[in-house]
Amino acid sequence: MAVAVPFEEKTDEQKAITEMVRQFVDEQILPNAEHYDHEDSFPEPIVEQMKELGLFGVTIPEEFGGMGLDLTTYAMIVEELSRGWISISGVINTHFIGSYLLMKFGTDEQKHKYLPRMATGEIRAAFSLSEPELGSDVQAIKTSAKKVDDDTYEINGQKMWVTNGLRSGLVFTLVKTDPDAEPRHRGFTCFIAEKEPGEPNNPGLTVPPQIKKMGYKGVESTELVFDGYRCPAENILGGESAGRGRGFSQMMDALEVGRVNVAARGVGVAQRALELALKYSQERKAFGKPIAQHQAITFKLADMGTQTEAARLMTIRAARLKDAGQRSDMEAGMAKLFASEAARFCAEECLRIHGGYGYSKEYEIERLYRDAPLLLIGEGTSEIQKMVIGRKLLERHKI
Repeated sequence: MAVAVPFEEKTDEQKAITEMVRQFVDEQILPNAEHYDHEDSFPEPIVEQMKELGLFGVTIPEEFGGMGLDLTTYAMIVEELSRGWISISGVINTHFIGSYLLMKFGTDEQKHKYLPRMATGEIRAAFSLSEPELGSDVQAIKTSAKKVDDDTYEINGQKMWVTNGLRSGLVFTLVKTDPDAEPRHRGFTCFIAEKEPGEPNNPGLTVPPQIKKMGYKGVESTELVFDGYRCPAENILGGESAGRGRGFSQMMDALEVGRVNVAARGVGVAQRALELALKYSQERKAFGKPIAQHQAITFKLADMGTQTEAARLMTIRAARLKDAGQRSDMEAGMAKLFASEAARFCAEECLRIHGGYGYSKEYEIERLYRDAPLLLIGEGTSEIQKMVIGRKLLERHKI
């Protein structure tokens, strides 16, 4: 009789990697996250260790010095990192999206130029869609690039909410190159903008001071101001002839894997909130017994555990579909929607279980409670996810 393989079963390699990352999180991230969060300072020593562990090259092919692993394994790693501190996964996520764009759409020259240094973390990538007046309407982008001579474009405009905006060496930037294009999305091109990591003033590109945020601290979110920034035509993603006018579809493809990544972060936050709630509710006594034995608390734990497990399974499914080369836009949207809401739910329930202590900065849950809402907004709000999911459902079930 054939035995069914458990859906979330990990390969030996996945087990080894997730165990390594979990140990790294327990030993290096959890004990130090409080400090970096409080100071809102970049966790340089942790990032250096991540370079040594090869985490910046997880999905980059071995020929370029990476590990060549799939999206499913990457999602498992992101869950473990986010369980420790969501900001750490932020340092890797935009970099991962940049490497994904290069691997899928880049020319051979672009791949050989950037991927080996990206695999080691020597240069890190950011990607930039949003603008100050843009929000979820990506096609309303105003930042533009005009050709000024045979092989140079000049970029002008302002970008917003760029994670790793200061410390990145490459920014994959979506700009308008053809304002009159029909359909409208054909008028956008993705440029690989090079800059000096950590330098706020580059020729034609300024990085203003980082945006102060409620949570998601330690990793910088910045604006980017392009003012006469010169970019060679060869830095159009995919090359000028193939890449010009293709930027919108390239970025939307990347957001699909980005949403799997955000879902995995949600699972990590929910998992950590569940762990803290389980521990505290068994230690804290009220009315003569541990509060975990009171039905009100038991029910909370049951809901948290169920949502965390469901979010994990949805995330793995979306990742596996993408790895199998199948359409996963709807599944990635569903996973992102459910996991981000599960993270918010679990963080709030955990805070309630902690009572007054949950509101204190002395306890870790206060940080999780501030970090969780980011996932409801980033890479497409919950409301945008619902629009996408609804449309895809109708598309796939036309009568």
